[in-house]
Amino acid sequence: MSHPHRWRLDGQLALVTGASAGIGLAAAAELLALGADVLLVARDADALEAARDELTDAHPERMIEGFAADVADDEERRALLDWVEDQGEGLHILVNAVGAGANGSLLDLDEATWRAVFETGLFSAFELCRYAQPLLARHPASSIVNVGAASGLRAVRGATVEGMAKAALHQMTRSLAVEWAQDGIRVNAVAPWAIRTPRTAARLASPAQHERVLARTPLQRLGEAEEVAGAIAFLCLPTAAYITGVCLDVDGGFGCSGF
Repeated sequence: MSHPHRWRLDGQLALVTGASAGIGLAAAAELLALGADVLLVARDADALEAARDELTDAHPERMIEGFAADVADDEERRALLDWVEDQGEGLHILVNAVGAGANGSLLDLDEATWRAVFETGLFSAFELCRYAQPLLARHPASSIVNVGAASGLRAVRGATVEGMAKAALHQMTRSLAVEWAQDGIRVNAVAPWAIRTPRTAARLASPAQHERVLARTPLQRLGEAEEVAGAIAFLCLPTAAYITGVCLDVDGGFGCSGF
């Protein structure tokens, strides 16, 4: 028997961070296409407004609102959640897609740079999960999806700091999945490998780096933000209602590739 509603998100409200570009923007578009209303968060107000306009043109029937905030700043996080609470419906979905990179030798990184990776990519998700929990718990079934990285599961040269932060994010995902299951909140993560986004464009533009990536990727190509967004959306769907605490590789086979 077909249950089409299990593949829809009609009537649900999602909060997506890092929503002005890359994986965050693609995730917002995917959730909208499945029927959700979406609250967009990004640091750059102009880029956020442009993203909102783009999504509104594509989904005029959906409610799409934006809030400019740096989620690495606690005062701005609290203002964000106050704004979300003012929507009056609680939340069904939280997608923590914001991140920061610090590529290169560990010995070459200054303290401000590596600390920013933790503040933006780990501590912001930790605090937003905590602040959003009462809003998510208002509904009998809700979900969080954290955007991790392949570097959080295995060593990736030049991504030591990102790997440390994302490994902690993955473990937080598993722990919260157990702790909050009783509240009806599922918590999962995705772990992308080499995805074509504005943040990775410069690094992947190097022919030598591009070739190294393809050599380690069985599917022999870069991933697209929309492919990560599809995995994020799946984990939010009612059809995934028995899935929690997983970290889903979206990596073209990188994680299972041997010699």
